[in-house]
Amino acid sequence: MENQPCWEVSPGLTEYEPALERMRERAAAIRAGTAEELVWLVEHPPLYTEGSSAKAEDLRDPARFPVFKAGRGGQWTYHGPGQRIAYVMLDLARPHGGVPARDVRGYVAGLERWVAETLKEFGVKGEIRAGRVGIWVVRPDGREEKIAAIGVRVSRWVSWHGLALNIAPDLGHFSGIVPCGISAHGVTSLAALGVRANMAEVDAALRRHWHKVFG
Repeated sequence: MENQPCWEVSPGLTEYEPALERMRERAAAIRAGTAEELVWLVEHPPLYTEGSSAKAEDLRDPARFPVFKAGRGGQWTYHGPGQRIAYVMLDLARPHGGVPARDVRGYVAGLERWVAETLKEFGVKGEIRAGRVGIWVVRPDGREEKIAAIGVRVSRWVSWHGLALNIAPDLGHFSGIVPCGISAHGVTSLAALGVRANMAEVDAALRRHWHKVFG
């Protein structure tokens, strides 16, 4: 099939700085035409990452976990066990399914749709909110909680970084930051919503629903 990236799942916990370096190198190789596009699925040890729009005061507990400058857009995020990270490296100079060429906003919207389609398989309605990048779940009492964060970087029209989907992380670890700069809403996970799904099941669903957005 056209426009299908390679898929790779890294076992165990992947250290953050080596992951950054690998993404950087892969993005350059994709741009040079010497490597294929890649969707890389990882888990990280507990850590906080700082996006280009992050405010210093939103790091509430800087001594809690290691802190890294991510080099992506967005604000503060937490990564840790039980959270699936999808690093997506695509050549955005060409179209991918319903995402036009050279359309970064369209690409981010595509990532949001991809997560929402995946969540449907687990009986969860993931919603998109204008002005709030990511995927949100509305609780029965009306509270909105974030289940997936998105932060991307595009270098010479090749994307890297990607999204973080909460499967069963320790949600208490988010309290050390203001996640994505939004304090009015909380965070949730599939486990907190009562969904028993393991990492392999979510990975399979992500792969099944990729074509609905990216062709």
